[in-house]
Amino acid sequence: MRPGQTRQEDAPTAEGHGAAAPGSVPRQPADPVGPAAAARRPQGPPEAVAPGRSRDLPGTGVGVRPQDLLDADAADREPVRVALVGAGIRGEIYGHWIAEHPDRAQVVAVAEPHPDRQRIAADRHGLPASALFADWRELADRPRLADAVIITTQDAQHVEPAVAFAEAGYAVLLEKPIAPTEEECRRVVDAVSRNKVPFGVCHVLRYTPYTRMLRDLLAGGRIGEIVNVDHVEPVGFAHHAHSYVRGNWRREETSAPMLLAKSCHDLDWLRHIVGRPVRAVSSFGSLSYFVPGNRPAVAADRCPDCVLQDSCAYSAVRIYGEHLAAGDLAWPLSVLTPHPTEESVAAALCTGPYGRCVWACDNDVVDHQVVALEFDGGATATFTMTAFSTSRPRMTHVFGTMGEIFCDGSIIRVTDFRTRATETIDVTAPDTDDPLLSGHSGGDAGLMNDFITAVATWDDHWIADTAAEALAAHELVFAAERARHERRVVHLD
Repeated sequence: MRPGQTRQEDAPTAEGHGAAAPGSVPRQPADPVGPAAAARRPQGPPEAVAPGRSRDLPGTGVGVRPQDLLDADAADREPVRVALVGAGIRGEIYGHWIAEHPDRAQVVAVAEPHPDRQRIAADRHGLPASALFADWRELADRPRLADAVIITTQDAQHVEPAVAFAEAGYAVLLEKPIAPTEEECRRVVDAVSRNKVPFGVCHVLRYTPYTRMLRDLLAGGRIGEIVNVDHVEPVGFAHHAHSYVRGNWRREETSAPMLLAKSCHDLDWLRHIVGRPVRAVSSFGSLSYFVPGNRPAVAADRCPDCVLQDSCAYSAVRIYGEHLAAGDLAWPLSVLTPHPTEESVAAALCTGPYGRCVWACDNDVVDHQVVALEFDGGATATFTMTAFSTSRPRMTHVFGTMGEIFCDGSIIRVTDFRTRATETIDVTAPDTDDPLLSGHSGGDAGLMNDFITAVATWDDHWIADTAAEALAAHELVFAAERARHERRVVHLD
């Protein structure tokens, strides 16, 4: 099926309820925001919202973009100027989108301490040495060089640059999470609100075609009132070993709790699709498997030295060797070395953190967690994060009074209790072999499209996740962590 195409399954008619016709589910309208979105370079917040603008559209995906943007004079259009603060994997993804849309935006500066990553970004975007900075503070201290910054530094290094660039008048796109603590999250949100700059958090799940279609279905009453939701994030055993046992997010004190670092946008997403505030939360989870007590007696400290390297499920030699053999030189290999080859990867496994035995690391984040939510009105939801799965898309089951919906990022299957009909809608991400453009089922590209539009118009109503919404989602994560540690139900105001 083509994206957006529907398929009818088991659709007997019932008196008074004919089976829905193919294609009757509302489709997400094609996004007409293109080059015209950057009709002018922003100089500051507009005095008023453009006539006819609907403030609700960006968050719901319903309706059309404002006609004044569509009819903007192309001759007056200038691309949005963007500075990348951090040129690692996430910075590369957002920079790649910009490089593919030169009429919409352009990277004009990069702040990145790693020389190789800085050079790669400079080559990609054609930047002179004067536009490269080893420290973001050097960029912030200059007269304003860009309209926006995209901050993709490590979690503990989000607050200072976000506040500084907001104070300097830059629009800010900040990688999730906002910050590792509630106080720091509020500090960032206060800075962007006080300075009235467009602000977005990379809660990319909100921006997928799949999410927007699902929101349309639920808002349209296709399954009646939402009663409960079951949402699962199968992290994948190899991904978890890479990022959360051996990698940068393995320890709470240097990064954040797993629920915040990996899954804050899942709790944000649940709030988004249910459309109601959460009033109570509980949570259970722990680090149960990747601990020294589970280490095989014959295991070596490093996988290249281990007799189990060819049979262990978590062997770094196997995991990264499979990517090399497949010719997949992007993530995760590009985290080990900027130029992945058999030799450079082998060297990284012998000397760096990614070659360590998973039972001989200094990790302390959970490897599985369950969160239970109660929403205003009585609807409930459960969220499961687990390391012990293959890598595959998130799966969600929404149960309503008049039907149910199952979805996994590529299909939405709607069953109507009234008609006994089941309809499958293909919401596959854009057809591309480029993983940088199809990441998170199209959410990365959707986020960039909306953020650049917001900067071009200096109107952050195009951003699906407002500062207040992002903060509320983070507050929910912190409440869930209190519930887990204190083994109690936490009630939210």
